[in-house]
Amino acid sequence: MRIGTWNLDAQWSKEHQTLLAREGCDVWLLTEVNPKARDKKATIAGYHAHFSTGVMARGQHWAAVLSQIPLTPLPDPHEASAAALVNRVTYCSTILPWAGCTTPPPTPWVGTSLEDMARPAIDRLKKVLPKSKTVWGGDWNQNLAGGWQHVGSAGMRKVVESAISLLELRVATAELPFQTGANQNTIDHIAVPLQWKIESAVRISAVGLSDHDAYIIEVVEA
Repeated sequence: MRIGTWNLDAQWSKEHQTLLAREGCDVWLLTEVNPKARDKKATIAGYHAHFSTGVMARGQHWAAVLSQIPLTPLPDPHEASAAALVNRVTYCSTILPWAGCTTPPPTPWVGTSLEDMARPAIDRLKKVLPKSKTVWGGDWNQNLAGGWQHVGSAGMRKVVESAISLLELRVATAELPFQTGANQNTIDHIAVPLQWKIESAVRISAVGLSDHDAYIIEVVEA
Protein backbone atom coordinates (compact mmCIF):
# COMPACT_ATOMS: atom_id res chain seq x y z
CA MET A 1 0.00 0.00 0.00
CA ARG A 2 1.24 3.48 -0.91
CA ILE A 3 0.47 6.42 1.41
CA GLY A 4 1.53 10.03 0.93
CA THR A 5 1.41 13.33 2.76
CA TRP A 6 1.86 16.81 1.33
CA ASN A 7 1.32 20.36 2.54
CA LEU A 8 -0.01 22.19 -0.54
CA ASP A 9 0.66 25.65 0.96
CA ALA A 10 -2.84 26.74 -0.15
CA GLN A 11 -1.71 26.50 -3.80
CA TRP A 12 -3.43 24.64 -6.65
CA SER A 13 -2.63 24.16 -10.32
CA LYS A 14 -2.46 21.49 -13.00
CA GLU A 15 1.05 20.73 -11.77
CA HIS A 16 -0.23 19.97 -8.27
CA GLN A 17 -2.89 17.71 -9.76
CA THR A 18 -0.28 15.97 -11.91
CA LEU A 19 1.98 15.23 -8.94
CA LEU A 20 -0.86 13.73 -6.90
CA ALA A 21 -2.01 11.56 -9.80
CA ARG A 22 1.50 10.60 -10.95
CA GLU A 23 2.62 9.21 -7.59
CA GLY A 24 -0.30 6.78 -7.49
CA CYS A 25 -0.84 6.71 -3.74
CA ASP A 26 -3.73 4.67 -2.40
CA VAL A 27 -4.30 7.37 0.23
CA TRP A 28 -3.07 10.95 0.51
CA LEU A 29 -3.04 12.90 3.79
CA LEU A 30 -3.03 16.51 2.63
CA THR A 31 -2.71 19.76 4.55
CA GLU A 32 -3.35 23.42 3.66
CA VAL A 33 -5.71 22.42 0.84
CA ASN A 34 -7.05 25.11 -1.46
CA PRO A 35 -10.82 24.58 -1.94
CA LYS A 36 -10.25 25.08 -5.70
CA ALA A 37 -8.62 21.65 -5.71
CA ARG A 38 -12.05 20.06 -5.45
CA ASP A 39 -13.71 19.57 -8.83
CA LYS A 40 -17.41 19.37 -9.73
CA LYS A 41 -17.51 15.72 -8.69
CA ALA A 42 -16.08 16.63 -5.25
CA THR A 43 -12.89 14.74 -6.11
CA ILE A 44 -9.25 15.84 -6.24
CA ALA A 45 -7.07 14.54 -9.07
CA GLY A 46 -9.51 11.62 -9.42
CA TYR A 47 -9.42 10.77 -5.70
CA HIS A 48 -12.41 10.59 -3.39
CA ALA A 49 -11.84 13.46 -0.95
CA HIS A 50 -12.92 14.52 2.51
CA PHE A 51 -11.99 18.00 3.79
CA SER A 52 -11.74 19.37 7.31
CA THR A 53 -14.56 21.76 8.17
CA GLY A 54 -12.12 24.30 9.58
CA VAL A 55 -10.24 26.70 7.32
CA MET A 56 -7.06 28.74 7.75
CA ALA A 57 -6.27 32.42 7.29
CA ARG A 58 -6.03 32.22 3.48
CA GLY A 59 -9.24 30.21 3.16
CA GLN A 60 -7.51 26.85 2.71
CA HIS A 61 -8.77 23.79 4.55
CA TRP A 62 -6.53 22.65 7.36
CA ALA A 63 -6.50 19.08 6.08
CA ALA A 64 -8.01 16.51 3.74
CA VAL A 65 -7.96 12.73 3.26
CA LEU A 66 -7.90 11.41 -0.31
CA SER A 67 -8.51 7.79 -1.31
CA GLN A 68 -8.58 5.88 -4.58
CA ILE A 69 -11.52 3.86 -3.29
CA PRO A 70 -14.65 5.30 -1.66
CA LEU A 71 -14.09 6.53 1.87
CA THR A 72 -16.36 7.16 4.84
CA PRO A 73 -15.98 10.70 6.23
CA LEU A 74 -15.58 10.94 10.00
CA PRO A 75 -16.18 13.96 12.26
CA ASP A 76 -13.15 16.22 12.51
CA PRO A 77 -11.12 14.98 15.51
CA HIS A 78 -9.95 18.57 15.92
CA GLU A 79 -10.39 21.79 13.96
CA ALA A 80 -7.00 21.32 12.31
CA SER A 81 -7.61 17.66 11.36
CA ALA A 82 -9.63 15.63 8.87
CA ALA A 83 -10.39 11.93 9.27
CA ALA A 84 -11.96 9.20 7.14
CA LEU A 85 -12.39 5.46 7.17
CA VAL A 86 -10.81 3.48 4.30
CA ASN A 87 -10.97 -0.32 4.38
CA ARG A 88 -11.74 -0.32 8.13
CA VAL A 89 -8.65 1.75 8.89
CA THR A 90 -8.94 5.33 10.19
CA TYR A 91 -6.83 7.83 8.26
CA CYS A 92 -6.24 11.18 9.91
CA SER A 93 -4.46 14.24 8.49
CA THR A 94 -3.42 16.91 10.97
CA ILE A 95 -1.67 20.24 11.27
CA LEU A 96 -0.09 20.93 14.65
CA PRO A 97 0.95 24.39 15.95
CA TRP A 98 4.19 26.04 14.90
CA ALA A 99 6.37 28.90 16.13
CA GLY A 100 4.48 32.16 15.52
CA CYS A 101 1.19 30.43 14.72
CA THR A 102 -0.87 32.65 17.00
CA THR A 103 -0.95 35.32 14.27
CA PRO A 104 -2.68 35.92 11.99
CA PRO A 105 -6.10 34.46 12.99
CA PRO A 106 -8.10 32.30 12.63
CA THR A 107 -6.30 29.82 14.85
CA PRO A 108 -7.53 26.96 17.05
CA TRP A 109 -4.51 27.13 19.34
CA VAL A 110 -4.72 28.18 22.97
CA GLY A 111 -1.72 28.65 25.23
CA THR A 112 1.63 30.36 25.38
CA SER A 113 4.08 27.56 24.52
CA LEU A 114 3.93 25.14 21.61
CA GLU A 115 3.51 22.30 24.09
CA ASP A 116 0.51 24.06 25.65
CA MET A 117 -1.05 24.70 22.24
CA ALA A 118 -0.45 21.18 20.93
CA ARG A 119 -1.62 19.25 23.98
CA PRO A 120 -5.43 19.87 23.72
CA ALA A 121 -5.43 18.93 20.02
CA ILE A 122 -3.40 15.78 20.60
CA ASP A 123 -5.48 14.83 23.64
CA ARG A 124 -8.57 14.90 21.44
CA LEU A 125 -6.86 12.81 18.77
CA LYS A 126 -5.84 10.23 21.37
CA LYS A 127 -9.46 9.92 22.50
CA VAL A 128 -11.01 9.33 19.07
CA LEU A 129 -8.35 7.59 16.96
CA PRO A 130 -8.41 3.78 17.41
CA LYS A 131 -5.23 2.17 18.68
CA SER A 132 -3.28 0.16 16.09
CA LYS A 133 -6.01 0.79 13.48
CA THR A 134 -5.04 4.34 12.55
CA VAL A 135 -2.73 5.95 10.00
CA TRP A 136 -1.94 9.44 11.25
CA GLY A 137 -0.01 12.00 9.26
CA GLY A 138 0.22 15.54 7.97
CA ASP A 139 2.21 18.66 8.75
CA TRP A 140 3.06 18.24 12.43
CA ASN A 141 5.51 21.15 12.40
CA GLN A 142 7.79 18.97 14.44
CA ASN A 143 11.17 17.40 13.80
CA LEU A 144 11.14 13.91 15.30
CA ALA A 145 14.75 12.95 14.59
CA GLY A 146 16.40 15.21 17.15
CA GLY A 147 18.68 18.15 16.55
CA TRP A 148 17.73 21.75 15.81
CA GLN A 149 14.07 22.69 16.16
CA HIS A 150 13.00 25.02 13.34
CA VAL A 151 9.27 25.45 14.03
CA GLY A 152 8.69 22.92 16.81
CA SER A 153 10.04 22.48 20.33
CA ALA A 154 11.44 19.79 22.57
CA GLY A 155 8.30 19.97 24.70
CA MET A 156 5.94 19.53 21.76
CA ARG A 157 8.05 16.66 20.48
CA LYS A 158 7.45 14.79 23.76
CA VAL A 159 3.69 15.35 23.45
CA VAL A 160 3.69 14.02 19.88
CA GLU A 161 5.83 11.01 20.75
CA SER A 162 3.55 10.17 23.67
CA ALA A 163 0.53 10.12 21.34
CA ILE A 164 2.35 7.94 18.82
CA SER A 165 3.17 5.45 21.56
CA LEU A 166 -0.36 5.44 23.00
CA LEU A 167 -1.91 4.88 19.56
CA GLU A 168 0.53 2.00 18.96
CA LEU A 169 2.03 3.60 15.86
CA ARG A 170 5.48 4.22 14.46
CA VAL A 171 6.63 7.06 12.26
CA ALA A 172 8.01 6.09 8.87
CA THR A 173 9.22 9.53 7.82
CA ALA A 174 11.26 10.82 10.77
CA GLU A 175 14.69 10.48 9.14
CA LEU A 176 13.77 12.09 5.82
CA PRO A 177 15.06 15.60 5.04
CA PHE A 178 13.00 18.77 4.79
CA GLN A 179 12.77 20.61 1.49
CA THR A 180 15.34 23.24 2.47
CA GLY A 181 17.91 20.66 3.51
CA ALA A 182 20.52 22.39 5.68
CA ASN A 183 20.59 19.35 7.99
CA GLN A 184 16.89 19.75 8.76
CA ASN A 185 14.65 16.71 9.07
CA THR A 186 11.10 16.77 7.81
CA ILE A 187 8.22 18.15 9.85
CA ASP A 188 5.68 16.31 7.63
CA HIS A 189 5.03 12.78 8.82
CA ILE A 190 3.16 9.52 8.37
CA ALA A 191 2.70 7.11 11.28
CA VAL A 192 1.33 3.60 10.76
CA PRO A 193 0.34 0.72 13.07
CA LEU A 194 3.27 -1.07 14.72
CA GLN A 195 2.34 -4.37 13.12
CA TRP A 196 2.53 -3.00 9.56
CA LYS A 197 5.71 -3.57 7.58
CA ILE A 198 7.34 -0.38 6.26
CA GLU A 199 9.05 -1.16 2.96
CA SER A 200 10.18 2.33 1.94
CA ALA A 201 9.90 6.02 2.73
CA VAL A 202 10.91 8.73 0.25
CA ARG A 203 10.74 12.47 -0.29
CA ILE A 204 9.24 13.74 -3.56
CA SER A 205 10.46 17.18 -4.59
CA ALA A 206 7.73 19.81 -4.87
CA VAL A 207 9.97 22.84 -5.31
CA GLY A 208 8.02 25.60 -7.04
CA LEU A 209 4.68 24.08 -6.07
CA SER A 210 4.83 24.33 -2.28
CA ASP A 211 7.20 25.24 0.54
CA HIS A 212 6.95 21.57 1.58
CA ASP A 213 7.95 18.49 -0.36
CA ALA A 214 5.70 15.43 -0.52
CA TYR A 215 6.52 12.28 1.47
CA ILE A 216 5.46 8.80 0.44
CA ILE A 217 5.74 5.43 2.16
CA GLU A 218 5.17 1.88 0.97
CA VAL A 219 3.71 -0.45 3.59
CA VAL A 220 2.29 -3.94 3.93
CA GLU A 221 -0.75 -4.18 6.18
CA ALA A 222 -0.71 -6.90 8.80
